[in-house]
Amino acid sequence: MTSLSILFEFPTYDHRLKVIIMLESHVFFTKMVDELVEFSQYDPELADGIKWLDDQAQKKGISFYDMVFEVLYKHDVNSKAKEWLNSRN
Repeated sequence: MTSLSILFEFPTYDHRLKVIIMLESHVFFTKMVDELVEFSQYDPELADGIKWLDDQAQKKGISFYDMVFEVLYKHDVNSKAKEWLNSRN
């Protein structure tokens, strides 16, 4: 009786790579927010929005960066939901 042997090779998953990617993403996000805050000195409407976000973050007891992430995440989810609804019609 002959038997068929199949070997699947998967590269070993290195969890350190995930940590590095997450750190790079965090650094990118932090720099982006910092640049937005710096630019707000030239845009009064943006400065007001940043002050509002900072107030909301303090009320929630979270960091300013977490608050910005939360707002952007909710905006992204809402935009995708609207796109999905529009595609169904």
